[in-house]
Amino acid sequence: MPKQKITREMVLEAAFAIAREQGPEQVLVKAIAQRLGCSVQPIYSYCDNMESLRSDLSEMAGAFLGRYLAEHVDRDHLFRSTGDAYLRFAKEEPHLFRLYFFRRRPPASSLAELCAQESNPRMAAFLQSSLGLSEADARALHLHMTIYTMGLSFLLSASGGGLSLEELQQQMETAYAAFAGQAGLPMLNDNQKGETQ
Repeated sequence: MPKQKITREMVLEAAFAIAREQGPEQVLVKAIAQRLGCSVQPIYSYCDNMESLRSDLSEMAGAFLGRYLAEHVDRDHLFRSTGDAYLRFAKEEPHLFRLYFFRRRPPASSLAELCAQESNPRMAAFLQSSLGLSEADARALHLHMTIYTMGLSFLLSASGGGLSLEELQQQMETAYAAFAGQAGLPMLNDNQKGETQ
């Protein structure tokens, strides 16, 4: 039987599978070679260094997250379902969550700038039009909920996905009510929350 040719794509796919199943810290040249059933030499030929490989894996995790969000976000309840989707991703894919969100980023000089790098740039405009908020209040609500959602998602990921999703979703509802109140929105009943979040 002819020897299998190891390609860069095979190396990346094997490394990604290891990161997803065992965590990014387990992505080692020896582990990749073992998964592919080859020596370490072909792995070294495609990986200039582990930092470059981790950067590629972060991009792959970002693409995976993008597909996940597209499948799990309800366009009729865009704001709420986006937050829920991030929580679910952190619970179902804790290693990929860490791989993507713990990556190095361009420097940011403010939380608003960091939020703009990480979130849907159209969400504040959506909140402004759907809730009748000023642009400033819509941006503030979006920023507060992004920070809160990411914080809960980090906790969920760090716990290995063991925290209760329902408990965290309730915390998000509580935070939304508080931040919406700061923006001057009246308290919403459950049906209205579903329509606007």
